[in-house]
Amino acid sequence: MDTPSKLYKLIILYMLNRVDFPLTNSQISEFILDEGYTTYFKLQQAIAELIESGFVREEATHNRTFYHITEEGAETVYYFKNDISRAIQNDINAFLQKKKYELKNEVSVKSDYYRNSNMEYSVRCQVIEQRMPLIDLTVTAPTEAEAETIANNWTKKNQEVYAMIMSQLL
Repeated sequence: MDTPSKLYKLIILYMLNRVDFPLTNSQISEFILDEGYTTYFKLQQAIAELIESGFVREEATHNRTFYHITEEGAETVYYFKNDISRAIQNDINAFLQKKKYELKNEVSVKSDYYRNSNMEYSVRCQVIEQRMPLIDLTVTAPTEAEAETIANNWTKKNQEVYAMIMSQLL
């Protein structure tokens, strides 16, 4: 394994190991590309190789992909942590500290849709808090366009919907 590729992979693993929630491709890219560590295409290759090797688990929806570190990935970071310079570790830690609430909030709201057995679309809308669903709502839409609209609106209006449901139930 060449050294730059190894470093990119270790940076990704280190980032995933420092948070208690998954990160999206755009969140990982934001740090690595903004810091100028590598190009977009080399980053995507590193992510693909981490998934292929079992160090990272991918969770894909229609509009986003979430990355989770696996046990093997965590062990790899532990053994090779010293191969990441202290300066890079500090940059990662500062980025995660500065953006932790924003990053966590972005990945805690999930929505996806799929075609069900009635030939309609089921839209699953979730808010995850500490790896447990705060709300897990599935609604049916007659068309894919409507399912996509519901999924997209969940991202924007989940707090309002949750508050309304709780006010009605309590």
